[in-house]
Amino acid sequence: MSEENTVEATEQAPAGPDLTVQDLQALKSIIDVASQRGAFKPNEMMTVGQTYAKLEAFLGAVANQNAQAPKGA
Repeated sequence: MSEENTVEATEQAPAGPDLTVQDLQALKSIIDVASQRGAFKPNEMMTVGQTYAKLEAFLGAVANQNAQAPKGA
C-alpha cells in the first residue's frame, strides 16, 4: 500500500453536526413562542403549521418508541 493510499484509508469523513430529540423539542417550543408572538406572516402559516405537525408526529413516535423499549437494554 502506498503512502497516499494509507493516508486516504486512515482519514475519515468529519462527523456531521448532532441533532438530538431535545433539539427538536426545543424547535417545537420555538415555533410555539414565535407563533404566539405573531412572528409569521399569514402566507407562511400553512408551511409553519405543516412543519409543526410533522415535528409533533415525529416527537410523538419517538416518545412511544422509548416507552415501549425494554428497560435496562
